[in-house]
Amino acid sequence: MPNINLLPWRAELRKRRNKEFGMSAFVVVAAMAGVVAGVNWYFQQRIDFQKERNEYLNVQIVSLDKKTAQIEELDREKDRLIERTRIIQDLQSSRPEIVRVVDAIVEALPAGVFYTSIAQSGRLFKVLGVAQSNARVSTLMRQLESSDLFENPTLVEITAAQKAVASGSVKLSNFSLTVGQSKKKKAEDAKAGGDKKS
Repeated sequence: MPNINLLPWRAELRKRRNKEFGMSAFVVVAAMAGVVAGVNWYFQQRIDFQKERNEYLNVQIVSLDKKTAQIEELDREKDRLIERTRIIQDLQSSRPEIVRVVDAIVEALPAGVFYTSIAQSGRLFKVLGVAQSNARVSTLMRQLESSDLFENPTLVEITAAQKAVASGSVKLSNFSLTVGQSKKKKAEDAKAGGDKKS
């Protein structure tokens, strides 16, 4: 029987398989490197896109903050203008009212009483004057209280004084009193003014 040596054939097969394995491993490594590079490129693109969006959002946020500050300033200006308008309307509506108040103070003045000063502070009037007697001051206070424009007349001070006249001297009373403007009447006037507008 002939002697056949199979060792070179096996060595050739092993060599060929090693070469094929090396080529396959190289292809797999190259493919994996390509996949990793592709994935890295994809995510880098996504990151860059997100950075651009974030930058755009930051610019828009800064712009909106400026606009918000402008709106707040406009709101403050609007509130100031509304307050000024309200004050002007109050002044406009109180113009005829002060005339009625002064007329009522004059109408309440009894004979023998003279005003020397009338001052207003808010809804309170301070009246200084001279009367021929204390009873005439009481009459003045009663007439002020009976008026629908006034409330709570209060005597602050009354003092006796002498005044020289041609026929001798006359006894007088210097007085000081306060009287409030009626809230009820003011509310009715405001309501009447509102009814006229509508």
